[in-house]
Amino acid sequence: MAAQTASVHKIRHHYSAGFIIWTIFKYFTLILVSFTSVLPIVSCVITAFKSKTEYQNTNVMQLPKVWKLSNFAEAFQMANMGRAFLNSLIILVFVLLGSILIGTSLAYALNRFKFIGNELYIFLMMGTDVISIYIFIQYYENLPVSLDESAILDGANYFQIYWHILLPLLKPAIVTCIILKGANTYNEYYCAHLYLQKPELCTVAISLYTFTGPMGNQYNYICAGVIISLLPALIVFILCQDQIYNGIAAGAVKG
Repeated sequence: MAAQTASVHKIRHHYSAGFIIWTIFKYFTLILVSFTSVLPIVSCVITAFKSKTEYQNTNVMQLPKVWKLSNFAEAFQMANMGRAFLNSLIILVFVLLGSILIGTSLAYALNRFKFIGNELYIFLMMGTDVISIYIFIQYYENLPVSLDESAILDGANYFQIYWHILLPLLKPAIVTCIILKGANTYNEYYCAHLYLQKPELCTVAISLYTFTGPMGNQYNYICAGVIISLLPALIVFILCQDQIYNGIAAGAVKG
């Protein structure tokens, strides 16, 4: 009996030590990852308030002696960010409108009509707008087919069913896709830089390159511009984060 009790205590001690080691490792990893993630943001904020001379003579984590708030106004004006925000807004409207109309109608056809090659077509087209199409299809699967059948009995055609009955029920999915697609479009650099080369056509993503050149980069203005460009996306995310999480979670559940 005594030997059995000693064995039990030994096992408990072993598991207790392993649990403590795993807990320490887990929290150490979380702290390390959090620190490495926050560090660039902190250095960007600090740099945004420095003058060019102070930035050149101090390290990135050293607090400025004088917090230069005028950097933000100067960056906004020099990079013509007002026009850049307007251009980005125009692009967002057309991209999101096209994505919603095409995505919801395509998902409607793929979900409601079964034809030869249906699954293959879904697999092939997923590379185009995978997140939006996936969310819309999953939402359609949560809508009973009896809605369509009732509308058909009342004399509605397929377009009327899509436009007047099903599309209004997709509002949570539409809001989710607007946020996710909008973030990618807002941050798009390659296509904007390739096709919108005139200064008056620049978007927010490429306006900050005003402060780069062969003679050096003005990192204090770049960081100030980065913070300005992040504010709209940050505000939208804070206001709509519940919709984002709930929309993705609901769209991932069938039936």
